[in-house]
Amino acid sequence: MSKPQAEPRTSGENGYLRIGDVAGLVGMSPSALRTWEKLGVGVPVRSRSRYRLYTQEDVRLLKRARFLRRVRGLNARAIVEQLRQRGMLPPRRARRQNGAEPLGRRLRRLRLQRRLSLISVAAEVGISGGFLSALERSRMSASVATLRKLARFYGLNILDFFGGADSHRPLVRPAERKRLEAGSGVRMELLAWGDKMMEPHLFRLAPGSGSGESYTHEGEEFLYVLQGNLRIALEDKEYLLRAGDSFYFESSTPHCWSNPSRQQALILWINMPPTF
Repeated sequence: MSKPQAEPRTSGENGYLRIGDVAGLVGMSPSALRTWEKLGVGVPVRSRSRYRLYTQEDVRLLKRARFLRRVRGLNARAIVEQLRQRGMLPPRRARRQNGAEPLGRRLRRLRLQRRLSLISVAAEVGISGGFLSALERSRMSASVATLRKLARFYGLNILDFFGGADSHRPLVRPAERKRLEAGSGVRMELLAWGDKMMEPHLFRLAPGSGSGESYTHEGEEFLYVLQGNLRIALEDKEYLLRAGDSFYFESSTPHCWSNPSRQQALILWINMPPTF
């Protein structure tokens, strides 16, 4: 198993928390935390000394699981499924969609093909070695901004992370869409592929989810809000879009976005040309 290269000397250093700290914050015993870990909720990375190291995102997930258990009375399986539906957990591990290689496995293969270490890639991209290790093991998902950095580092674009290129088809059924989890609560569904001038997506954004930091790329973008709200910032100007609103901008402008509402947002998002 890949591990972070540096072990924090005290709890909370480098953004990590030890199991005792998390137990106190969440209100669970360490043994209960280990049980949830086996179910894929609050899965920590490991230090070189094999200590469990948790992030604030792990704490948030575990608090939600505790609430659903104690207040809603849901069993463990129902809790995990609800967290998946809300975009707080990635899909079941190693499940291929339309024959696509899982993202984590592909990231690991790209790195090993170049004979690079976790720490060297993480340093170039601007993330921690522990986080990259979790990505490669499909324990976590990366934001759109981080995926763009990884794609640029490997000489690819985010489209390459959707899986192998198929031949053009004029009709794509919902079950045939290529999907990519792009951070907690963000799902990108590719609506058409092949030799095209446009790159259409359906974005599903859970409440509070977003792109992460600002990013740029070549081209232009058009989006239409089908459901919910979207907050988008272009440089220093911010816009709040509601269902029925449309938006057009140049992709070279630094931009970031998020769902500020309490309901899922559905966005038809088109990039031109397909260089996202």
